[in-house]
Amino acid sequence: MGEYSKIEWTDHTWNPWIGCTKVSPACDHCYAEGVGRRLSVPWGHGQPRRRAAESTWRQPFAWDRRAARDGRRYRVFCASLADVFDTEVPTEWRDEVFAVMALTPHLDWIVVTKRPKVARDYLTRGRDAGNGVHMPPLWHIGMTQDDPSWPDTRDWPLPNVTLLVSVENHEMADLRIPILLDTPAARRGLSVEPLLGPVGLTPWLGNLDWVICGGESGPYARPMHPDWPRSLRDQCAAAGVPFFFKQWGEWRPPLHGEPYDTSRGRMQRTPAFIVAHDGSVHCFQPDHIVNGRPMVRVGKHTAGRLLDDLEHSGGPS
Repeated sequence: MGEYSKIEWTDHTWNPWIGCTKVSPACDHCYAEGVGRRLSVPWGHGQPRRRAAESTWRQPFAWDRRAARDGRRYRVFCASLADVFDTEVPTEWRDEVFAVMALTPHLDWIVVTKRPKVARDYLTRGRDAGNGVHMPPLWHIGMTQDDPSWPDTRDWPLPNVTLLVSVENHEMADLRIPILLDTPAARRGLSVEPLLGPVGLTPWLGNLDWVICGGESGPYARPMHPDWPRSLRDQCAAAGVPFFFKQWGEWRPPLHGEPYDTSRGRMQRTPAFIVAHDGSVHCFQPDHIVNGRPMVRVGKHTAGRLLDDLEHSGGPS
């Protein structure tokens, strides 16, 4: 699972295990939970996480060899169906993930978490242990510590890992970003997806390397006010921070001249709502809502990823 990912900002996804627990509003309609359900992986607190097969654990090494051969770097999103810093995952599994990342230097790894305190504690321990990470036995990928080529330590934090914290609204930004900035990482950034409210990043942008933004997809997707991603785009531009607009999600603003009817919400062939700046949705005309904007449900693929007719695909250097 993961070869040639459909996620716009990565080349591959890699899932060393599947399973997680919901921790904030962004998790309400978690797509990974739906995948887990189809794979008979139970979700939530106290449920076992399903470790991937040995063949999956070997995948990154093939990608690394290909990257070296092709003379290019591939981005790999680690754990799209889990959270590397899930407190219900054995520390040994996490050690093995970081060992794999350390042993694939031609790949640029992206780790996204909603648990920045766990990430800070884990990565700080690695730093304080002597600027190196101990490599656990990786017998299942064909290498042991008896191998003469086994590297005992690597630079810490790993130079090929970007750590992103997920923030879906300003409350989560206030809570999680300061912890991220106190965490050892070669590059730090934000996954602002799904964007569920306005987010001000100005106090922190000078210390960030990347911002990814996107609306929600799936059958219960919540529409986002179009001014929210515009504001993030403009904040990043002013601070010189790479900005990636991933998608509108299921909902987008109506195109110029496109007919829509917000009087009946979802009860029509093309659902439409007025989205207020606070994120509430309403079934009446825009002039009744301060800063309200119409949003129509056309589906993720039709909605696309153009923001004011432009594609934004910035990434960390």
